[in-house]
This record gives sequence, structure tokens and C-alpha cells, in this order.
Amino acid sequence: MTESVKKQSKKEKSLVIVESPAKSKTIKKILGDGYQIEASYGHIRNLPTKDPKTDNLGFDVENNFEPKFEIIPGKKAVVKKLNDLAQKFDNIYLASDPDREGEAIAWHVRQILKVPDERIKRIEFNEITPKAVRYSVEHPRVINMDMVQAQQTRQILDKLVGYKLSPVLWKQMGNYNLSAGRVQSVALRMICEREEEIEAFVPKEYWSIHAELEKEGKMFEAEVSKYKDKPLEKDIKNKEEAQVIVDYLSNADFCVSKVTNKTTKRKPTAPFITSTLQRAASSKLGFGVQKTMQVAQKLYEGIELDSGAVGLITYMRTDSVRVSDDAMSMAKDFILSNYGEKYYPETPNIYVKGKQNVQDAHEAIRPSYPDRTPESIKQYLDADQYKLYKLIWEKFMSSQMSNAEVANKSIEISAGDYTLKTGTSKVTFDGFLKLYNDSEEEKDNITDSKIPNLEKGDKVLCHKITPKQHFTQPPPRYNEASLVKALEEHGIGRPSTYATIITVIQTRKYVEKKDKALHPTILGRAVSKQLVSQFADIMDYKFTAGMEEKLDKIAEKKAVWNKVLKDFYDPFMEEVNSVMKTAHKINIETDVKCPNCGKKMVVRTSKAGTQFLGCSGYPDCKTAMSMNVLSDQDFENGQNQEVCEEKCEKCGSDMVFKTGPYGKYMECLNENCKHRKPYRKSTGVKCPKCGKGEIVERRSKRGTVFYGCSLYPECDFVMWNEPINELCPDCGSLLVKKVLKKGTTICCSNLKCGFKKEVDVNAE
Repeated sequence: MTESVKKQSKKEKSLVIVESPAKSKTIKKILGDGYQIEASYGHIRNLPTKDPKTDNLGFDVENNFEPKFEIIPGKKAVVKKLNDLAQKFDNIYLASDPDREGEAIAWHVRQILKVPDERIKRIEFNEITPKAVRYSVEHPRVINMDMVQAQQTRQILDKLVGYKLSPVLWKQMGNYNLSAGRVQSVALRMICEREEEIEAFVPKEYWSIHAELEKEGKMFEAEVSKYKDKPLEKDIKNKEEAQVIVDYLSNADFCVSKVTNKTTKRKPTAPFITSTLQRAASSKLGFGVQKTMQVAQKLYEGIELDSGAVGLITYMRTDSVRVSDDAMSMAKDFILSNYGEKYYPETPNIYVKGKQNVQDAHEAIRPSYPDRTPESIKQYLDADQYKLYKLIWEKFMSSQMSNAEVANKSIEISAGDYTLKTGTSKVTFDGFLKLYNDSEEEKDNITDSKIPNLEKGDKVLCHKITPKQHFTQPPPRYNEASLVKALEEHGIGRPSTYATIITVIQTRKYVEKKDKALHPTILGRAVSKQLVSQFADIMDYKFTAGMEEKLDKIAEKKAVWNKVLKDFYDPFMEEVNSVMKTAHKINIETDVKCPNCGKKMVVRTSKAGTQFLGCSGYPDCKTAMSMNVLSDQDFENGQNQEVCEEKCEKCGSDMVFKTGPYGKYMECLNENCKHRKPYRKSTGVKCPKCGKGEIVERRSKRGTVFYGCSLYPECDFVMWNEPINELCPDCGSLLVKKVLKKGTTICCSNLKCGFKKEVDVNAE
């Protein structure tokens, strides 16, 4: 303990107010008995949470957008406790997180404390270590009002957009569970537009030609890459063109025309910032963005070790890649001691992100104590904490290590007018790769043993030439990691908001996650379409990114907060008022038709917020169906492959039956296509609507069985109960089988008819 902290602890008592009680033990252990640690439990005041259908937004537009804050319901007891404690202490340290939200929390706490200004001090630390915490106590500062105003501006903007756009959706869609948001709606647009790209994508066929070659008994493969020195990039369009090349090469001599040896250096990448941590945790650990931040929060606030609570990582909400001199020095000592001199670079690796000043206050995400290896503390961590800490530790330590060296060999082989290419890569010095590899593909493990020693002029023997069919692929759907990357690249949102954005659009049922991919729902697409068509600026990527830049400028004293709001407010409200005047009720139509009256089914929402399909003919027709009707069965890797007669509708190749956890399906045998479609068990009953297809058994994504026409989507006839090959004697509609607890009943599919008869069990 430093002398100043020792003296203070003898003469005075201090109160330290943090955001989360989880930090308390860690900080108490560092500061000792002279300090009492209490938590505000996050924000204690907020803009009023009044009914958004009123104009009470909590700020005075006519008075320069002056905000009017109120104590959050449920926080009055916390406020009273903090005030009572503050009267008893000589010093009050506000130790909320070192970002805009943390600065705002500190300001709000100061506003409710009824003590003189001179007793209140603002402190911040990027890591909860003895050195960082004690330094902050010895070097307190005043609250940064520029950061506070930037946070308040963001808060007002978000509330303004949400509270003014949401009523537009309510009026147009008749659903009070809908919401719009300044950032969330733009993220939704991004997902919807990607889905449109996928739907509009038309696969294009192309072929590649591969030769199986030999030299001195060693076999290797090369691919045709050039024709008369002109690169071939997906230029072989069909099987006929491919066969011409195969026939030509079958009569050609193969000779090595060029061998290129090159050694390259792979540099380590910067330690994690929030977005790169979220992406790496998603791709390498399978963690969702929210889970990543929750686990990281625990590691930052403190984990109980033998020596007590210890903060294991630095603050996890940061855009900075800077590393402190102390951390670099500790990393250097560890690398030299454990890996040797060749694994530490001649000059330390220093990272800068864009135009960022390397002397900024924040650091990258790194271990607080680099010498605490993941294995050394594994017994104190749960499985998720260990995985994430290991990821952060290895990424940081690798960022301080030497470059890796890779020997690359590229070989060109001439065969008449064509050139074939092959090559190898071999890691000759692993360097930072000893700990961490950013590459998704482990190409570095390929060795020269895969290809014989070839020199220019060597003749090689061709054993086989194989044409391979391929199809261009649509862009992939976003997953949480790639959406974070896209938002960051567009400058939309900030590290502290990514997890919330992704959670909100899923909670609102605008987006659903399937096999880690984010799919827009029919509701999400309808909401996005309405917002984009009516509020072009708010939904524009550049406009949203520009607003983020303005918030940054407010924090940097380069912009005035209420002027930023004024410039936004007037045109925004003019646009909102214009839309509200002409807004009319719309229905979100689907392709599903009502099995009873034939009208289109539309998306509706119950009072409890559950979505379902209801007949657009309501109230005359009150038919309702589950949303699951819109979804096909999910596929998993299946077994029990058997040949079927059907050909692939995408590439024309043979299809095979497979059986997965959700039942039987068909899959294309073409490795580059792998198109899958459900196997529909036929009931043997002709479709009453189109008269062409048969009614087949289908299954929703949740496994619920229903029945529909085999020619879907050309014919959208569906029904819940299994039909039988009989017509109702009263009205002529199809009869269906209903299996109930009391027994099986044969009923008319026309609900207005009412015909039914019991099944004679003995007759069966």
C-alpha cells in the first residue's frame, strides 16, 4: 500500500461507490479497512418512463432540450442508503466504469448526494489491480461533463426516435408490441437486405479441372489455372466446355514450367477490442454476443482465487488497441522466460487503430496479470470463464510475440495451351502461432511432403483428369459475429451497444436464430420495409454512422450537444408528423391461404404478444394457425443414405434419401450443391384445391405435423388433420381423421359442416 493511501486510511474514512456489487470484494481487498465499497447497481436516474403515447419525453424541447431526470422505480432504497452513508464519510469516490455510461452514472450519483462538492471525487481504472486502483485514488479528477452530455444526447436521441417511430408502426400494423430504434432498426435493415440478396441470387454453374500427377512414384494434384497465359476464373461454364479441356489434356505432355520459392512473414494481430472479442468468441467458442459480455464482465469484476477476489482482465468495452507499458513489460518477461528470445520481437509490437491516439486513456482487452496463465487458475473458473479467459490471454500474449515465418512454394505445370498450378505452405518458425491463429483455415499445417521435389523442366506423368462441377453461392446470412463486424465497419453503434442491439431484434421477434444464422421473420421484414420506405434518413447507414460521429465530437468538446439535437429534431419531427397524417392500417400478408375460406392468412399478435396467423376475412372467418406453418422442417446431418428416383431441381444431379433427427429428407449427391428438401410422406389423397398434387405430411420447424399440397409453393393448400380418401356425405368436402383421447373420429374438413362419425375400433 502506498504512503498516501496508508495516511488516509488512518485519519479519514472513505466511501467508494461502484456500479456493480461484484466489484466490491476485489476493490475492498486492494484498498483495505479505511474504505467502504457500495454499489449503485447501475443507473439510479433516468428520463421519465411515462406512456410514450403522450408527449412527455422527459426533456424540454423549447428549453434547449434540457433533460428532466427522475429516480428509477425500485432504486429509491439505493439512493437513500447512499445518501445516508455519504453523510458519515470524509471522502466519496465515484468509481463507475471508465466509459460514457460510467461517467453519466457518476454524475447522476453526484446529483443525488447531499454533501459538499469538495468531498466528492471521480476516479476511474481500466483494470481492477492494486496498482491501477490505488493510482486512481491518488489521482482523482472532476466529472467529465462533455462525456456526460454525449451520453445524455445519445439517450435523448434514442428515446426520441423510439417514442416517435413506434406509434407509427402501432397505427399501421395494429400491434402495440412493436418498436423502432435509432440503431436496432438499421441493424434489422441490414439483416433483411441480406435476405433479399440471398433470395434474388441465381446460382451460376462453373467447372474446375483437376489432374492427378506423378513423379518418381509420388502422387500429387494440380488444377488448371490458365489458358494461353490467361487466368481461368470460373470461366468454364458447363460440362461440355469442361469435357473439351479434359479431352485436350488427355493427349498432352506435362512439364514443370515454373517453380517459385518465397518466404513470407505473418505478423500477429492486435489484442482484442470489444467487437473482435465478440467475433472470436462466436467463431471459436460458439458464444453469443450477450453471453460473451456477461462472462467478460465477471472476469473483469473479480474471481475468487486463493488470495481473494482478483480482477482477471481489463475493461471489456473498448475501441482501443493500445497496451500499457507495464503490460508490455510483463508480457515480455513472460515470453522470454517461457518461450525464449526468438519468440520476442527485436522491438515491441505497438498497435494503433486508424487515427486513434496511442496515448488514449483506455486499453485493449487483455489479462490484468499476464503471468496468470489459463491453466494456473483453471480450478477457480467455470467452463465458460476458462474458455473466454484462455482466448483473451492467448490473443494478448501472441500479439506481443515474434512474427511467424512461412515457406511458400508455387509450381506451374505446362500442358500444351494450358497451365496447371499447385503449391505448398510450410511454417518454418511458428512465432506467435504457438499461441494463437486468427486464420479459420489451418493451411499452415500443409507440408512439402504432400508434393514431390519438383524443378523447372521436370516431366510428370498424368494418371487421371477429373472435371468438377461447382455453383456460385449466395452471400451468407449474418450470424451474431458477422453482424457485429458489419455494424462496426459501417460505424453504427458502439462496443457497449452491440449485445443489446442483437438481443432486442430477437426479443421483438423481428429476427430468429437458426443454426447460428440470423433470419428475418415475416414481421421483421414488414417492419423494416415500412420504416425504410417512410424514414429514409433514420434508416440510412451513413446517416446513423454520422450521428455516432457527432456524439464522439460532443465528448471531445468539438460539438455542442443541444445544437446536435436541434439539427436532428426539426426535420425528424416534420417527417414523423407527415407520415402520421397519412398512416393507415396495413396487413402483413403471407402466401398461406385459409383452409376454410381461401383468403390469405395475415400475421396477427395476441394480447399476450404471441404471433399467429389469422384469416384476413376476420371476423367473418375466425380461422387461426400457428406461425410454424411458414417454416419448413430444419435439417441436421442425416444417416441411412438410400437412392431415390428424384433429380436435384438446382443442378440436375441424383438425390438420395437420408434420415436425420427430424425425419426423412432428400439430399443432392453433388458435393458442391448439397441441396436439401423435405421428404413428404404422401397420404394418397388428391389436393382438393389444384387437383394435381397430392396431400403430403409436412413438419414445422418445431416438429409439429400438418398436411399440405405436394406442389407447394405453386399450391398453398394446408390442413392440420390427416385426410382420408373419402368425401363428406353432407357437403362433399374432404374427410379428415382426428385422433383424440376418447378415440379416433372422422370429421368433415369444412368447419361449418359439422359432420363426424366415430371409428369402429373392432372393424380395424
